[in-house]
Amino acid sequence: MVVDPVDERAAASACSAFAEVLALPVDDSWLRDTGPIFLTKDGGGLAAVDWGFNGWGGKYAPIAKDQALAGAIARHVGAQTFTGPMILEGGSLSVDGQGSLITTEECLLNPNRNPGLNREQIEANLNAYLGIHKVIWLGDGLPGDETDGHVDNVACFVRPGVAMALHPYAPELRRHGLEVIEMPPAPEYGIAAMSYMNFYVANGGIVMPGFGAPEEDKAARAAVKAAFPERQVVQVPTLPISHGGGNIHCITQQQPMG
Repeated sequence: MVVDPVDERAAASACSAFAEVLALPVDDSWLRDTGPIFLTKDGGGLAAVDWGFNGWGGKYAPIAKDQALAGAIARHVGAQTFTGPMILEGGSLSVDGQGSLITTEECLLNPNRNPGLNREQIEANLNAYLGIHKVIWLGDGLPGDETDGHVDNVACFVRPGVAMALHPYAPELRRHGLEVIEMPPAPEYGIAAMSYMNFYVANGGIVMPGFGAPEEDKAARAAVKAAFPERQVVQVPTLPISHGGGNIHCITQQQPMG
């Protein structure tokens, strides 16, 4: 668990029984976008890619502490680290572990991220650094999403060949040959980019958003359970996180065994 040094004592008191607490200076909480993207090496061992970060297209500052996070975390866990040649946020992609990736044109092709790179060059970088050989491009993300349409609010891989998505994105995924389990929409609270899709896949479980709307929460939980029947699904109240512009997936970044 990464915490700002000012919160280290409180975090250790609350969480040290089940998590290592790593104190690092941070500007914001969205580790999905500022942390490293981990890889496992064929021969065993852990690697990580430290991609560029520019505050979601220059929307937010300061970001110097967040820009240093990926490298610091990778060094702490002893991962061989590679420097990615472009701006890339973890929330902008979903992978199946076998070389396929889902993303949105709104984010990855946005001129506020990598204005000197075209679609083919971005795909080449994803291939070189993440082993991606197939990119499924969706169009725009959710309206009002300040990340410029991160895919983690609209679609994700469940396993190779199977995806979960909000209804408007399902047809395009099916066109690419995927089985799609549809996720119900979030309640209309006037909060931009609220989505049940923004859940975290943990070891043996799923931690997913709850928005205090009994019928919608129940339907979304049932959909996730149908997609991941072998996992325990835990739904937690996350409206305060939503007010900040993200949700559970946005504040987490998984580290595989290596």
